Amino acid sequence: MTFKEEIQQGIPNILPPKKEYDSTINHAPKRKEILSAEEKKLALKNALRYFDPKHHAELIPEFSEELEKYGRIYMYRLRPDYRMYARPIDEYPGKSLQAKAIMHMIQNNLDYAVAQHPHELITYGGNGAVFQNWAQYLLTMQYLSEMTDEQTLTMYSGHPMGLFPSHKEAPRVVVTNGMVIPNYSKPDDWEKMNALGVSQYGQMTAGSYMYIGPQGIVHGTTITVLNGFRKIKLNPEGNLFVTSGLGGMSGAQPKAGNIAGCITVCAEVNPKITKIRHEQGWINEVVTSTDELVARVNSAKANKEVVSIAYLGNVVDIWERFDQENIKIDLGSDQTSLHNPWAGGYYPAGISFEEANKMMAENPELFKEKVQESLRRQAKAINKHTAKGTYFFDYGNAFLLEASRAGADVMAENNIDFKYPSYVQDIMGPMCFDYGFGPFRWVCTSGKPEDLQKTDLIASQVLEEMSKTAPDEIQQQMQDNIKWIKGAQENKLVVGSQARILYADAEGRVKIAEAFNQAIAKGEIGAVVLGRDHHDVSGTDSPYRETSNIYDGSRFTADMAIQNVIGDSFRGATWVSIHNGGGVGWGEVINGGFGMVLDGSKEASKRLASMLFWDVNNGISRRSWARNEGAVFAIKRAMEIEPLLKVTLPNMVDESLL
Repeated sequence: MTFKEEIQQGIPNILPPKKEYDSTINHAPKRKEILSAEEKKLALKNALRYFDPKHHAELIPEFSEELEKYGRIYMYRLRPDYRMYARPIDEYPGKSLQAKAIMHMIQNNLDYAVAQHPHELITYGGNGAVFQNWAQYLLTMQYLSEMTDEQTLTMYSGHPMGLFPSHKEAPRVVVTNGMVIPNYSKPDDWEKMNALGVSQYGQMTAGSYMYIGPQGIVHGTTITVLNGFRKIKLNPEGNLFVTSGLGGMSGAQPKAGNIAGCITVCAEVNPKITKIRHEQGWINEVVTSTDELVARVNSAKANKEVVSIAYLGNVVDIWERFDQENIKIDLGSDQTSLHNPWAGGYYPAGISFEEANKMMAENPELFKEKVQESLRRQAKAINKHTAKGTYFFDYGNAFLLEASRAGADVMAENNIDFKYPSYVQDIMGPMCFDYGFGPFRWVCTSGKPEDLQKTDLIASQVLEEMSKTAPDEIQQQMQDNIKWIKGAQENKLVVGSQARILYADAEGRVKIAEAFNQAIAKGEIGAVVLGRDHHDVSGTDSPYRETSNIYDGSRFTADMAIQNVIGDSFRGATWVSIHNGGGVGWGEVINGGFGMVLDGSKEASKRLASMLFWDVNNGISRRSWARNEGAVFAIKRAMEIEPLLKVTLPNMVDESLL
């Protein structure tokens, strides 16, 4: 059977043989026991509804075994035998170019070089799933291969509800993930609903088919590290950035440190992931003892090296040992998946990786105690370093939130705010998001590296031309991105699809996209998918991250993210998604994204201008209404550019009157 025929087949009528569990692959940890006996029966009934009743007797013991062993029913038997990667778009079967582009993006999210736990359909973040099981994948791909441009596929937390009649200007796919009733949005609610097969955690770009491997977070981290050093008035050269986590966020931090030009030390407890990131070139060196690490960092500081070092061990050991040795940490952060602290997102100090995985599944209460004890130790050590001059920031992974819940010393004197800022509060919010700059990305669906090179050149030319007349307020952002895009090829950032990211405002996104569309129309490049991280100007309402620099009391509202997705859907997005969870935890954030296919047509040109303008300025208007100075400047400028835009502006109150 050919690849196209396998896609068109969907769930096979004749079951494939049972597959052996592949221990060479990085697997998700076993999820905790949370279902009652009756709920386990319900989980089996829910899984079996994908199959003809003639198969039920054969599948029941198998699915029951998966549920007991792994805490989920993944349906490993249905995992395809073909290689999983983003194929050139013309290799996909189908009647709709847009649908083929979505298949390209889905397979990229599940590429072994991209996905964190590919056999569990988890792209990143420990639980950021594309689908809940392999039946959903097969059925979704089949629907996309049948879809016309007069239909829309509706996705309920990984489940393809079906193809519905619509029209050419409607989205081809609408995705929701984890959209539960607010009072049922605690971590254990997710565990139970996910085990039942009725909801999933889509992270940000995992469940919306827009992950582009480590490159996406590399760029944001590079900007954060550069601006972090600017904030403390230090040149990165010869200075030290300490952090942790190579799994959930890939090798982004060490690569970003190299690009920024500092010494980076990143701790990781998982040997498989550490080996993979080293082999992929995201890390320069790996050390396995704190003695070796101390010597290596002292040498790097003395020689002002630009180097990234992975420490195979717990980050708590680094913070404590560096304090004892009086090694100055200039920038400090953490990027473990603390949105998922009890199921593999954070590993406690003093326990081996294997022992922790066993405890997580068999004694979750003790595991939780150990995690919280470790968080208290980490915070205590961080406090010692900040007293010596370290600039520590929360990287939006819920580190400070979970540390505070563990009773760690991370609260400010008012016992309301945290002692340390979120990187959005201090860096990304006022320097980038308020001005409309965020993670714009594109994918060349031809799969040709030369197409990506051409788009890099087009984007750099557009940005350089724009910088000639850009106001002083955004010149730094412009220059950072021109430098980034010019160095993109040499930094070898592509993993999986031929994709690129840069931070652009609405004007930049529209102009770059229009230049791409013209190049496609001329036959210079193939079709391009536009997208962005949900972690953007307008996409996400997250009180401890994306909207942490909103101070008018609206941090805990989610109107912006919901408005964003609704507005994108009728302004021309090819697909839209809205999720509960993101990078900070279920119940802590609502975030949305989009994908848009450019095919060189006049219709695509019209759609990109309308949708991209809204997608950015929706968030700027909300930030402006919160009285953010940069956003007030940016929205006034947007109104000058577009006469049809008329936004309510805030009147400022004289503080002395209050």
